Amino acid sequence: MVYLKRNMLSVALVSAIMAMSVPARAQDASDTPDSSAADVDAAASKAEEEKSNTLETVKVSGIRAGIESAIEVKRDSDKIVEVISAEDLGKLPDVSIADSLARLTGLAAQRVAGRASTVSIRGLSGDFGTTLMNGREQVSVGDNRTVEFDQFPSELINQVVVYKTPDASLVGQGLSGTIDLRTIRPLSFQERVVSLNARGEKNSLGKVNSDSDDIGSRVSAFYVDQFMDDKLGIALGYARLDSPGQAQRWESWGYPSDVGGANGNYVLGGAKVQGTSTSNVRQGLMGVLEFNASDRYSTMLDVYYSKFDKAETTRFMETPLGWSGASLQNANAQNGVITSGTFTNVRPVLRNDLNEGNDKLFAIGWNNKFTLSYDWTAEIDVSHSKADRDESILEMYAGTRAGVTDTVDFQWDRTGFPTFDYGLDYTDPNVIVLTDPGGWGQDGYIKTPQIKDQLTSFRASAERAFSGGAFSSMEFGVNYSDREKQRSVPEAFLDLINDETTVPGNFLIAPVDLGFAGVPGSLSYQINPVLAQFYNFRDNINADIVNKQWKINEKVTTGYVQFNLSTDLGSIPVRGNIGVQAVSVDQTSDGFEVLQGDAANAVPFSGGDTYTDYLPSLNLAFELPADNTLRFSLGRQAARPRLDQLRANNNTSLTLDGQNAGLWTRDGGNPELKPWIANALDLSWEHYFGKRGYFSAAYFYKDLKTYVKPEQGTFDASSLPVPDGYDGEVLPVGYYTRPVNGNGGMISGIEFALSIPFDMFSPRLEGFGLVANYSNTRSAIKLIEDGPNISVPGLSRVVRNVSLYYENYGFQARISQRSRSNFLGEVQGFGADRAPRLIDGDSVLDFQTGYTFSDDSALHGMTILFQINNLTNEPYREIFPDSLLTQRTEKYGRQYLLGVTYKF
Repeated sequence: MVYLKRNMLSVALVSAIMAMSVPARAQDASDTPDSSAADVDAAASKAEEEKSNTLETVKVSGIRAGIESAIEVKRDSDKIVEVISAEDLGKLPDVSIADSLARLTGLAAQRVAGRASTVSIRGLSGDFGTTLMNGREQVSVGDNRTVEFDQFPSELINQVVVYKTPDASLVGQGLSGTIDLRTIRPLSFQERVVSLNARGEKNSLGKVNSDSDDIGSRVSAFYVDQFMDDKLGIALGYARLDSPGQAQRWESWGYPSDVGGANGNYVLGGAKVQGTSTSNVRQGLMGVLEFNASDRYSTMLDVYYSKFDKAETTRFMETPLGWSGASLQNANAQNGVITSGTFTNVRPVLRNDLNEGNDKLFAIGWNNKFTLSYDWTAEIDVSHSKADRDESILEMYAGTRAGVTDTVDFQWDRTGFPTFDYGLDYTDPNVIVLTDPGGWGQDGYIKTPQIKDQLTSFRASAERAFSGGAFSSMEFGVNYSDREKQRSVPEAFLDLINDETTVPGNFLIAPVDLGFAGVPGSLSYQINPVLAQFYNFRDNINADIVNKQWKINEKVTTGYVQFNLSTDLGSIPVRGNIGVQAVSVDQTSDGFEVLQGDAANAVPFSGGDTYTDYLPSLNLAFELPADNTLRFSLGRQAARPRLDQLRANNNTSLTLDGQNAGLWTRDGGNPELKPWIANALDLSWEHYFGKRGYFSAAYFYKDLKTYVKPEQGTFDASSLPVPDGYDGEVLPVGYYTRPVNGNGGMISGIEFALSIPFDMFSPRLEGFGLVANYSNTRSAIKLIEDGPNISVPGLSRVVRNVSLYYENYGFQARISQRSRSNFLGEVQGFGADRAPRLIDGDSVLDFQTGYTFSDDSALHGMTILFQINNLTNEPYREIFPDSLLTQRTEKYGRQYLLGVTYKF
């Protein structure tokens, strides 16, 4: 057990949030010696004593203790924050940090392949926030800045703090908020700790593909120890995840209404019935070395490494319907939609697809703190992080022989999965061959996206403590970062060595299970062996491929000064801070310009810009009577543009025929983009009762001064070379489409949070409690002058979370539901680019329980855990925005986990 000095706990927690090395509260003049050289040793001794009592989190176990710890951090902060303590993540661990973040007030997660991966804050997608690790900005394996949180094992993260309001000393903060992932500080422990964890898991869908697994495991180990009279501390952690995933998926091409036999009703243009199995193997390593070398100097080195291998096998039938040569018969309509009918002359495409990916993350940071005198401290921090992603996205086609078509009956109630009844047996290798049944001019396709991202930063800061007066201290510093990210997507066609090819029996496996849509199955085979034996590769070189290749470099210098406030307004204590950041950015982009689609002769093209933004901030917390706190914040916030929008790529073409013949057009990125800028106001009232009870109500408003939008404009095309063979008139002015900075817009919302321990009503209810929150957010921006208002990406109007828990006598249980309304999300689309999707709201229900053996038991230190994630098998659904009909529906099954944790 770790014993806490309660009189220092609040100071320690505030220190953790603000990343400062001295307390922020003002001292009485009688307690403050002169800042002379003779007093340096005494000051350092006092700072060391305070440091020894500073804990990043409360080292006690249990659901209730985790809630108490999070509430205490929130209450003692000068800013509006949300917190997850180590026990929230470690006692009943979630699959990823994102699952736990999605339960915080105003936060929501987007599910990707059934897993919470990206997180929005206050209705804004991950593009508008930033993620730090131990206070340092992190790189990402995705196309842009958004961090995918399933890269971070929850077992290796000690605490997560979400900053909702700006702070001048917080470098790398975002417009929507800032998420800081914190690893452990080994000297905050007073004894050696070893923790071992093992769990098995199973998916309720079983094996959708016969060559997949439906049973997985999670193991982790943690070691913390102290040496040299507790001056040297070490922490080592390892976590391995082997988590198979399964999915039943149906996707529509769209809904044309001009199909013969449909009588103007919407009808399926085409349909995909898919069975997906995923292998997710993630390994994470964490190490921290902390050394208090003397009373005047301490240092900490922390290292994090993660390797995530994914393999997603999808086998399915893709059937062209309304948008093909098929004929619709016997159609039945309800409310303007064909819900049943028969298509004749159909020729489905049978696909065996394999998406493989390898992600690597590495981060290292070295922090040094100096006590220069009684009232002066300084800090130097150096860090480096890098990320690499290598993917292979493979498509292989099969179908009936040339001239062989089929008839299919379908039924659909407009909500769940449709059902299809085909005439042919698509599992029969004598009927199905490798071929190009869709007439697409290829027998398959492969894309190999590659991402490389690295960031190096240096920070130096100092703080001067004051005695007396309204301000307790002043801090100032400078941070320099250099980031480079590059992306490429080589692509190739697959051509069969011979024409229509029968798959040999030794390559065949049991057909994929598509019974959820009424389909008995689809011919399935071993993908990589078939690829190696029967296909050739033909490079695809065109303007679209070249347009995906770019490199972005950002050099960012951030200087700041901040005054920390600790005073009284009459009888009301007031604390907080006021400061300003000056953020200077030098951004450059390297890409290519393609003229008239001649990608083979693409010309290197570069661009960039420099600018400086000033970001003032004010945070005030009024400690009112009866355990009430009123918070007020003003600030200017910024979010730099998406990296793919900064790319220096142009695709310029002359229209050769039609009514626009002779018109030059151009599309691409804009390396001169400026950030999203918002003036923000926050107001929050919090009432606390007991150790685990509180109610809060908050209002926020962000006045968007600039944002990024697409724009059409003109450019001088008079000097462009006219393609050979064109002899028509050529206009000297062309039209371009690119992202630009717009202005005018807003985001506002209200948030409510409640934590109630039920023992306040009756002692018989000891151990029971409820944690709930609700947020309602709205936004309005204009993409065109005098046009309609639209919502910003990632915004769900309503986000709700509720958790009921019980913990007593060693037993613990929790059932949690997180809900969000419709939002505009992004998925990996055609060509491996990010594609916007209108995603339907959902409610995900999770259940967790366990038992911890008592101290007098022979099994002391052991906890047994059982979890069911996605208890109701909640579907994921994408919607076409024009018709509001289903674009995609997926079900991932329930995930069952059983395991044991042992600490000693």
